Amino acid sequence: MTNFLTFKTFISIDILILSYYIGAIIIPIAMWLSKAYLQRKFKILDRFNSFLLNLFGTMSLKRKILSILLFIAMFISMEIVWRMCFEAMIGYFQMIDALKTM
Repeated sequence: MTNFLTFKTFISIDILILSYYIGAIIIPIAMWLSKAYLQRKFKILDRFNSFLLNLFGTMSLKRKILSILLFIAMFISMEIVWRMCFEAMIGYFQMIDALKTM
């Protein structure tokens, strides 16, 4: 326990993988499910949602499809960056372990 508290022992890679999946899967689902609560609590979000609904209502079908595709591309890009951050951290810890065993 002392080694962990003095940073001589690092967090396990398993904990990083668990954190990755929490951030990649559970947090987006939780945000989607809490959307109604957040709109009730913060009225500006409700007004923004109304604005978006009006905007999408006046858009042509082509623009709606392009907007949805843009959102999907942005979401996938954010997920890829999230993954790359965790891959870099895991690689760093694996390098430390490899150097310790030399």
